[in-house]
Amino acid sequence: MHPKTLLDTTAELVCRVLLPGHPADAVVSRFFREHRGLGPRERATLAETAYAVLRRKPLYEHLARAGSGARERRLAILGFAAPRDFLKQALTEQEKTWLDACDAVSPADLLPQYRHNLPAWLAERLHAQLGAAEFDALAAALLEGAPLDLRVNTLRMKREQAAQALQALGIESTPTPHSPWGLRVAGKPALNKLDVFTSGAVEVQDEGSQLLALLLDARRGEMVADFCAGAGGKTLAIGAAMRSTGRLYAFDVSAHRLEALKPRLKRSGLSNVHPVAIAHERDERIKRLAGKLDRVLVDAPCSGLGTLRRNPDLKWRQSPDSVRELVAKQQAILASAARLLKAGGRLVYATCSLLPDENEDVAQAFGAAHPDFAPLNPAELLHALKVPDAAALCSGEGRFLRLWPHRHATDGFFAAVWQRKT
Repeated sequence: MHPKTLLDTTAELVCRVLLPGHPADAVVSRFFREHRGLGPRERATLAETAYAVLRRKPLYEHLARAGSGARERRLAILGFAAPRDFLKQALTEQEKTWLDACDAVSPADLLPQYRHNLPAWLAERLHAQLGAAEFDALAAALLEGAPLDLRVNTLRMKREQAAQALQALGIESTPTPHSPWGLRVAGKPALNKLDVFTSGAVEVQDEGSQLLALLLDARRGEMVADFCAGAGGKTLAIGAAMRSTGRLYAFDVSAHRLEALKPRLKRSGLSNVHPVAIAHERDERIKRLAGKLDRVLVDAPCSGLGTLRRNPDLKWRQSPDSVRELVAKQQAILASAARLLKAGGRLVYATCSLLPDENEDVAQAFGAAHPDFAPLNPAELLHALKVPDAAALCSGEGRFLRLWPHRHATDGFFAAVWQRKT
């Protein structure tokens, strides 16, 4: 595609992802369905440019004021994910001069809001949590793309075998530093047509998400629930840990999300997973299982602010009001899920949020309201599971799992664990 045509198409996509409403990944997918003639390289440039604009929207809008032409074109030029000499073939002389001036701006000369590129309310809360130096490190990490992590399905092959299979295909990988199931892949290779993927030997899953499934420590023959299963990444990890024995319920209020689990489930070879669409957390199908389950994972609906490297639009779609609404929902879901556990059963509450409101505050409120649940120490649990440097993954003297992009190279995750008293 000619550079000018590609830039015009990119500007059209940028315009769409900046509209309020739908998640950016859904907008990009729909755009590609409407433009089926785009090749893989063109799709990569379009998507990466759109996400670059979402990541650095305040900075690019600040720089765009000095340019001319349509706003979405200026933003697309600033975030264009291709070499500058290719891009400049699509620009006027005036645009080239303006772009050179923008490229010459030093980050040190920018105001803080144009360096961290976060909404003011979120920057304030994260700064209060971490302090100035670490907040800067987190903000910088959130502007980078996330690495590609795979979870090896140990029902299909060992981690070393999966790494060798990838290497035979020219894909380099290294073991994840903490998850015993993970491989971190160099670059962003297309995996979905490779035998190692289609056979169910590997699934794409962030290392942090793998650690949540590991923390549940589901055993052979047990009755277990993934209470907010979504598309089932953690469900599959839990099922493999159970060696496809026992009974694993995948509950979710979205039948559409559970449909996305079915092809993954077929690839995985698991026979112990039972997807169940529920109306709400007090659904009659939940009540029938009260007091019967050995383990329950509640990966609660949350702001998703720990996944900003992958989903940068979330920082512009969330607000203090939406977080308050989510906290009320998280508390209700956690209380309902807790009823499923038998005496001695384990409950794990998790989010992919960075905010204490959705994490420590919810966990502490649950503990205060449920004296029949004794808190467990995630650092000790992970250490017992031979996770390297488990204490460094936790906060509050080991009371909570707390993963950060800038510290651990994972998405931002939180988990608290309890055991129902006998």
